[in-house]
Amino acid sequence: TPIPDDIWKQIVEHSPLVSVDLIIEHDGGIVLGRRENKPAQGEWFIPGGVLRKGESLDEAIDRIASEELGSPVTVQTQLGVYEHRYASSEFPEVSKHYVPIAYVVTLKSDQSSLVPDTQHSSLKVFQPPFSGFHEYVQAYIDDYLEWKSESS
Repeated sequence: TPIPDDIWKQIVEHSPLVSVDLIIEHDGGIVLGRRENKPAQGEWFIPGGVLRKGESLDEAIDRIASEELGSPVTVQTQLGVYEHRYASSEFPEVSKHYVPIAYVVTLKSDQSSLVPDTQHSSLKVFQPPFSGFHEYVQAYIDDYLEWKSESS
C-alpha cells in the first residue's frame, strides 16, 4: 500500500530510510538504471528500493527485482551496509538519508532485454572498466570488484 505523500514527506524529513540495492551481474557486466526521480535524477544508478515495514530482506529483494527489473534474482552475497546522504529529495528543501544494504545478484531468467520501471528511463549493462559514475555507485562497484577478486 502506498504511503500518502504527506506522511512520506514526514518520514523522509525525520528518518533515515533502510533500503535494498541490487548489484546485478548480467552479460559480463553490471546493470544500472538511469534514474527519473530525485535524488540522483539523471544518473546511472544501482536499482533498489526502500524496505517496507514487516518485510524481510529476502522479500524486499524479490519485490524490488520484480518491480525494477521484471525478473527474479538469485543472491550471490550481501556486499555490505552503506550510507547515502542527499541534499535533495522529491520534496523541495528536504534532504534524504538512506542506509542501503547492498547485494550482488544474478537474474534467474535468461533475459536478453530488461524492462525498466517508472523510476528508470532505461536499464543498461555496463562492462568493465567501470568509471565516471556517481560516487555512491562507484563505491558499490569498487567493493563488488574486490569481492569478485577474492571469490575467484
